[in-house]
Amino acid sequence: MSNTASLKKEYQDRIVPALKNEFGYKSVMQVPVLKKIVINQGLGIATADKKIIDVAINELTTITGQKAVPTVSKKDISNFKLRKKMPIGVMVTLRHERMYEFLERLIRVALPRIRDFKGIESKLDGRGNYTLGIQEQIIFPEINIDNITKILGMNITFVTSAQTDEEGYALLREFGLPFKNAKKTN
Repeated sequence: MSNTASLKKEYQDRIVPALKNEFGYKSVMQVPVLKKIVINQGLGIATADKKIIDVAINELTTITGQKAVPTVSKKDISNFKLRKKMPIGVMVTLRHERMYEFLERLIRVALPRIRDFKGIESKLDGRGNYTLGIQEQIIFPEINIDNITKILGMNITFVTSAQTDEEGYALLREFGLPFKNAKKTN
């Protein structure tokens, strides 16, 4: 768990002063902080094959180190052969130490393993949060490619305390997320 402490320590030692300087904050309490990381897999194909939910739960638990939970449908939709409370996805919410450890592994190991990787889009949601779409779970080294039955994608949402997209972008950029048009202000 020494890696976990390194990213958190880097946040306190390097990122907080850099952002405080960049945005002219009066107090360190104004500096945006990463609150949580939510990993979500929508599995519409699970309506036909129930085992996919169990496989996805196991894979997401392996990747994050925390038990994944199934998400269920809210209402019946006959066109999609969907019944209310039917499992159609899997999610995990990471906070504190596990969040920093996952972020470190994502930035340093998983993202560089994406084929033809040129950086990630820099469009935030308007409130300083960012969602990254991953198309293959095999970029994570914890997943054994030989045991894969289906290639599944996922959304990784970074929830920050930033008030604006500019502040959220600066926070994630300082953490080391490889944005395509990284406009470094230092």
